Amino acid sequence: MATTLAAIRARLGEPRFNWSDPAPWTELEQELGIAFPADFREVVDAYGSIQINGQLYLTHPAPHLLHSLGDDIRGDLELWREEDMAEFLPSPVGANPGELIPVATATTGEAVFLRVPDSASPWRVVVQEFDSPAWTLYEMTFGEWLLDYLKGRDVTLCARDRAPDGPFWEFLP
Repeated sequence: MATTLAAIRARLGEPRFNWSDPAPWTELEQELGIAFPADFREVVDAYGSIQINGQLYLTHPAPHLLHSLGDDIRGDLELWREEDMAEFLPSPVGANPGELIPVATATTGEAVFLRVPDSASPWRVVVQEFDSPAWTLYEMTFGEWLLDYLKGRDVTLCARDRAPDGPFWEFLP
C-alpha cells in the first residue's frame, strides 16, 4: 500500500492535503456499513478533493469541504438506483458484498466504483462509461488502477490526451 502511494506520488507530485483525522472516514463508513480499502483512503487523505489531469474527480469525506465524498456517494447511490440506470452496471449499487460504491467521476462521462468484497474476491474497481451501457471490471486495487491511469494505460479513462506533459492535479474549488 505505501509502495503504491509512493509510486502515485512519484507520478502525480507531492500531495498538500495530508489529512490525518480518521473521524470523517469513521462516520461515513458507519453510515454505509463498510470500511473503505486502505489504499483508497490513503490516496484521498494525501491529496484531498482534487481533479487529476483536468478529468478525474476524487473527493474527501471531510465535512468542511465543498466537494465531499459522503455527499457525492449519497447522490450517486440515488442516481444509480433509479430503474433506468441500474441496467448499466454489472451489479447493484450499495454497500453489501458484491455491490458497487461510487467513489469518483470524470469530466469525460465515466463513473468509478469500488466493488465491495465478498467471500470470493477482494475490493476491485469497476468503471462505467456514462454515455453507453459499457462497463469494465478491473481485477486490481484502487491504488493499482489509479497508478495505471497516471501511467497512461487504458483503464477506460485515457490520460494521454489530457496530460501530454505528464500527470497533474489541482484542488477542487
